[in-house]
Amino acid sequence: MAGAPVVLTPAWALVAAFVVLAFGPQVERALPRLGAGAWLVAGAYAVLLALSVLVHEIAHAVVGRAFGQRPHEIVLTLWGGHTQFRGAHAGPGGSVATALAGPAANLVLAALAWGAGEALDARGVTGLLLDVTVWANLLLAAFNALPGAPLDGGRMVESAVWAATGSRDRGVAAAGWAGRAVAVGLVLAVLVGPLLRGERPDLVMTVLLVWVALTLWRGASEAVERGRWGRRLERVRLDALRLPAVPVPLTASVAEALAAGGASAARVAVDDAGRPRGVVDLTAVQALDPAAAAATPVTAVCRAVGPEAVLDADALPAAGGDLVAALAALDGRPGGSALTETPVWVLTDAHGTVRGVLPRETLLTALTDARPTDPQEHRA
Repeated sequence: MAGAPVVLTPAWALVAAFVVLAFGPQVERALPRLGAGAWLVAGAYAVLLALSVLVHEIAHAVVGRAFGQRPHEIVLTLWGGHTQFRGAHAGPGGSVATALAGPAANLVLAALAWGAGEALDARGVTGLLLDVTVWANLLLAAFNALPGAPLDGGRMVESAVWAATGSRDRGVAAAGWAGRAVAVGLVLAVLVGPLLRGERPDLVMTVLLVWVALTLWRGASEAVERGRWGRRLERVRLDALRLPAVPVPLTASVAEALAAGGASAARVAVDDAGRPRGVVDLTAVQALDPAAAAATPVTAVCRAVGPEAVLDADALPAAGGDLVAALAALDGRPGGSALTETPVWVLTDAHGTVRGVLPRETLLTALTDARPTDPQEHRA
């Protein structure tokens, strides 16, 4: 749906079981004439909840796609659901629109169910199902709008900080800290709230909300770590990583290729149209008998370069996680190569003229150097 596969994980069965066990007795009391059929109605509650979550995620996928993102997967899990995207980020405005789409879709569903109930004056099983659709969607919209990662409201916090600072990674970290605050707030609400009113906290509600809070805390902590990691990646800059390169004809000899350009420049073999076809492998050159260099074609010491490894440098992000994501995403296009498989990228200008090369090992070394060294920062 929306260009992405929908995955229903086995863990969703636990959610369905909980809904049936929680609401089956309520349906029995509300409609005693149903008998055992009350549990089937409770099962329908679980189906309606799954459909509501699915609509929520499809809305994310549709709007994200409209802003240039590629929906990769829509997943319904024990924790609800999530939509994964690939490709460039939509920017602060697109991120807000994508985040708002989910809760907005739930509000529309709630309004439609309420309108249908009013128009039909629905009672009995139909009335119960329409009522639960209204309340389930209102709760989904309200809960997901809470301002903290990993909820949709966290995306809004992320986008606000992103727009204010120009750094998406700062926004991700801020949303993570806000998510931690939301998690603590839920625990305080379920424990402290009843005590202040002189009541004992409800055991089932306490267990449920503490479980939800722990889940939120974990997701928020992951966002904080992603933000920290992303800020470290800001030092990974294309201009600092790429090596100078000069084009040499495919028909040139090894000696002619080595004579072209400076000693530190890479040599890129190009065809008659100027298209890169290979990069000279210095290890192979060193193994070559110097006396044979003039008679050996440059193609004999080249690593072949496919069209997927020839990139317009001006079209790539300048630095950081966006640069790494753009290179890693090449495996998602026809003929593309994975980040861990491409030995070297040839960088050109908009006209296809060779400007430099980016060896994979150089990039991976920079990523390794940027990784956190403080063990405390690895904790989720």
